[in-house]
Amino acid sequence: MTQSLMTRVPKTGSAQASDPLFPSDRGVIRILSELPDGGDDEFLYLGMHVRGSVAITWAGDKVSLEPSDLVFCHPARRHFLQFGEDCQMTFFRVPRCYLGVSESDLDRVLGVPVRHSEGMGALVSDFLSALAAEAEFHRSAIGDRLARSAVDLLAILVMELLQTEAGEETCGAPKAGSEMLSRIRSFIEEHLMEPDLSPESIARAHHISVRYLHKLFQNDGTSVSQWVRQRRLDSCRHELGRTSNRTVTVAAVAHRWGFSSPSHFSRTFRDAYGMSPSEWQALAASGVGSPLTNARADG
Repeated sequence: MTQSLMTRVPKTGSAQASDPLFPSDRGVIRILSELPDGGDDEFLYLGMHVRGSVAITWAGDKVSLEPSDLVFCHPARRHFLQFGEDCQMTFFRVPRCYLGVSESDLDRVLGVPVRHSEGMGALVSDFLSALAAEAEFHRSAIGDRLARSAVDLLAILVMELLQTEAGEETCGAPKAGSEMLSRIRSFIEEHLMEPDLSPESIARAHHISVRYLHKLFQNDGTSVSQWVRQRRLDSCRHELGRTSNRTVTVAAVAHRWGFSSPSHFSRTFRDAYGMSPSEWQALAASGVGSPLTNARADG
C-alpha cells in the first residue's frame, strides 16, 4: 500500500503533474513513498479526514466528515468530495487486487462515509493515523510490514461494509422497509424543531446505517433531507397561516422549526409555495381567503 498526503493550497500553488485526485487549482499531493506502476483503475484510494471542512455528496444528501473519518474514493469519481479552504486529508493508495473482492463490490463502497467512532472503522482509523504519524517507517522494513497489515485491515473493512449493506437489504424487504420508514417519519415529526436533526442522528436513533436510511427514502422517491425540509416548511406554513398568530414574526417561526437562516427559509418557502412567508401570513391576516384552505386543497 502506498501512502500519500493531500494538503489544500492556494489556487496559485503548484501540484504534481501526476496528481490523480485533484486538478492543480485544488490541491497538491506529496508522495511519501514510491507509487507502484499501473493506471488509476488498478487502485482504490482511502481518504482520512485530518482537519478542516470536508463533505460528501452521497445518496442525494450532503454528509459532513469528522476528523479521523474515512471514505473510499477513486480519481474518476472525485466529484462527490467537497473540500473547505482549510481542509487537510491523508490519502492511502491501495492496489485493488489486494482487497480480495470483485470490482463491482469495490465500486459499491466508493463514497460511503466510514465513521471513526464505531465498528471496524474505529480500528482502521486508529491504525492508519498511527502509521501516517510515524514518518521513519515509510521506507523501512517495519513500515512495509505495517503497510501489509493495514491492507489486511482494509480488506476486512470492505467486507464489513458489504455485509452490512447485504444484511440491510435483506431486512429491507417491502413490508419491513415500509414499517421502518413509517417509524422514521414519525420520529422526524417528533423532532422537527431540533436544528441538529440529521440523517446521522435519525439513523443512530433507529440502529441502522445512514446508507440504509438513504435507501429507504430513495425507494420512496425522495431523500432524507428533502423530506425533513418539506415537513418543516409545511409546519411553518401552517403556523404562519393561523390568523390568531398575527404578531409572530417570520424569523421566529423559521427558527422554531429548525431553519437557522431566515433568508434561506424565505427563499425555500417561496420556491415551494409561490409566495414569501410574509405574503402568506398577510393573506391569512387579511381574511381574503385562507392559505390553510388552499394548502389542504393542493395536498
